[in-house]
Amino acid sequence: MTTILMPKATAVWLIDNTSLTFEQVAAFCDLHPLEVRSIADGEVAKSIRGVDPVAAGELQREEIERATKDPNYRMRAIVKQRIEVPTKRRTVARFTPVTRRQDRPKAILWFLRNHPEITDPQISKLIGTTKSTIEQIRQKRHWDMANLRPVDPVTLGLCSQIELDETVRRAAERRAKLKPEKPLDEGQTLASAFPASAQD
Repeated sequence: MTTILMPKATAVWLIDNTSLTFEQVAAFCDLHPLEVRSIADGEVAKSIRGVDPVAAGELQREEIERATKDPNYRMRAIVKQRIEVPTKRRTVARFTPVTRRQDRPKAILWFLRNHPEITDPQISKLIGTTKSTIEQIRQKRHWDMANLRPVDPVTLGLCSQIELDETVRRAAERRAKLKPEKPLDEGQTLASAFPASAQD
């Protein structure tokens, strides 16, 4: 049974505008027959305004006519096709606990020394830091530069190993695209694998 959007309001309309049995209304609206009887007696849903299921696109008028002629017939709701509109995933800034924020400069220094191919935006996104902090450490202008030691961000708990590996992979692919293999100049040949004495 397809779920009706407003079952009680639909039941009110069907009771007021059709000659369907309480059981038929209850089956269509997914309510108990006694609840439908209470609605008809005015004991329940007094202030609820009826909703036309035909106008709402939940029921065909032919179904009502068929159910009116046959008390044993149970009406079938129209199955609506839902179209999922793809939405762009909103990127949320990474949250870093206060106790670990002081470790960010160590991770930045580790990136600059071990993976210079990773861009500043990638570092910023991965460990939740700012571009200005990265630039200060790159130019050795950070206030605590004398005490900084490079530490793996995974060890510091700023990111997972999977996230780090993925970032390194993307940075390597980007670097490979920007710096294709240099072709040989005209007249330049590869060195022979065999010494000149071995060729004689």
